[in-house]
Amino acid sequence: MHKDDRHRIKHFTTLKSKYQATQYQDLLPTSLLYLVLRKVDLGIKLNTLEIEWLRAQKLEFICQEQEDKLKDFVKLGVEFSQLKSKYKATHHSVSWQYSPLYFILWKIDSGQFLTSKEVDWLSSNGLSQTNAIAQDIQQFTQLKSKYKATQYQDSYPDSPLYQILKKLELAELLNDFEYNFLLDNKLLETANIFKLQESEKKNIFAQLIEKYQAKKHSDLSLLSPLYPILQKIDARNNLSESETYWLEQQGLSETIAIAQELEKTQEFAALKVKYKATRYEDCSPKSHLYKVLKRLESDSKLSEQDLNFMKNRKLTETIAIANQKYADALKSKIESGETLNESEIQWLKNNSYEDIITLFQKRHFIMLKKKYSLIDFTNKLTLEPFYQILLKMERNERLDPILFFQLLEQDLLSRDGKVALKYYSLEAEFYVQEFQRTGNKWHIPTASSYWRKANESEQALQLTNLDLNQIKDNTLKSAILVTRGAAFRDINKLFDAESCAKKAMQYHALSYQPYTLMGAIAYDKGDYPNGDYWFREAIQRGAKTEDIDDEIKRVVRNTKDEEKRHTAAAYLLKKDSERYVWAKAYLKKSKDKG
Repeated sequence: MHKDDRHRIKHFTTLKSKYQATQYQDLLPTSLLYLVLRKVDLGIKLNTLEIEWLRAQKLEFICQEQEDKLKDFVKLGVEFSQLKSKYKATHHSVSWQYSPLYFILWKIDSGQFLTSKEVDWLSSNGLSQTNAIAQDIQQFTQLKSKYKATQYQDSYPDSPLYQILKKLELAELLNDFEYNFLLDNKLLETANIFKLQESEKKNIFAQLIEKYQAKKHSDLSLLSPLYPILQKIDARNNLSESETYWLEQQGLSETIAIAQELEKTQEFAALKVKYKATRYEDCSPKSHLYKVLKRLESDSKLSEQDLNFMKNRKLTETIAIANQKYADALKSKIESGETLNESEIQWLKNNSYEDIITLFQKRHFIMLKKKYSLIDFTNKLTLEPFYQILLKMERNERLDPILFFQLLEQDLLSRDGKVALKYYSLEAEFYVQEFQRTGNKWHIPTASSYWRKANESEQALQLTNLDLNQIKDNTLKSAILVTRGAAFRDINKLFDAESCAKKAMQYHALSYQPYTLMGAIAYDKGDYPNGDYWFREAIQRGAKTEDIDDEIKRVVRNTKDEEKRHTAAAYLLKKDSERYVWAKAYLKKSKDKG
């Protein structure tokens, strides 16, 4: 007989014995009964033909075995579904026959601890809630053992006992309901543990009251807000505003003072570590060093007195930190687009922060160039002398006239740009102040001239609005009238300008300046032949021809009426095309626009 056949016969015999079918004599592995019993043993449902055959062989009882197995099979599925619902795993859809979840949930429900591999499996399958419940059950089981409550059967985390035991673990007070729950469930040892904890807390509370001078407070119950406040103070944690206010309401000023002193002491210790001042032995917040470090913490620049205090105590590292912190603050100020004042720049110089000074100068130079409309796309304008010029203008200091006019000649500054206007304005203010200081009225026409160049003709008119009868020098009267007339001309009050020029001629007939002014006024009016007459009179009295030509050129350039400018240019070219060759440009402009 073949080995497999012997194995099947043995298996068949075992199954007949298991299902009480030993009266069936056939032992051949080809028997129909062997097939049926194998299916029953595997939990496979029998078909109609197989059931009828069993009845014919008077083996109906085997059908009952099949039905019982099927009921157990269904029961397993129901139990799995219930466990999934209980332990928040309903979204796991794998059949219970193939998933490890059934085993894990059964293990949790039986109060056994999960292995790390099982915990990892739950996590990797998105069953974080199930994992959390399992961990809670594990903690609950441990707490029941620790606090003598193992006779309590329920280990699910929603049990009131779990919350009670967690409060015991944190040494928190139980309320009446929780304490009575322990008594009602005969958990007397657990209740005694709570009573011991409560007694110990009362002793601690009494000690804290003594330690922090809070005897005025009448409520010595552990439920009093004073208890957690004193615990907080004792743990060196800062009180909140509401806690301090509560102490104030209870009249516990001594407690507040102690708490604040402890807070400051703790802060002082931390500041000494932060700013490397631990060699300073005094830990009292009344120490001057505490105030110094507090100022340093608030980003304030330390005073010379504070620095000397630290120098005398050889706190060189603290000084270095303070200096670096202030230097960083100044650098941040520069990078945010702010400017430094003179004292800040001087501090940087005194402490050798040349790199920050250079950074500031470059940034500040860019700002000033923009402010004064200095066009410098190629960065050809250097710090020296241009930055110094702009700095002086910012400080309203007079510029070096030689340097200023040299830069104008080199076309590095615009003759009517903001720098030039500022130069003229500063010069005007200087001569006004000199007049006020010395009483020398010759400063008046000089200042007025500069006001005009600064496009501040109204200032010039205000300055020259004088009672000339109070002035004896006719030459000075003439000079004042000329500059006043020129100011009137600037604002297109030509009648007043002409009146001033004629009066100036009366006071000083030999001066060419009133005649030059009259010629310019005539050109402004478009009366070019009359203008030429006055200009000739000016030349006869000492005016330079090139200066007269420059004045004519300015008149034409500043004429806003395009047609009038064209007429003036045509007139000049007709009169002398070589002398006034520059006028061709205005004819071309008119032609282009036409």
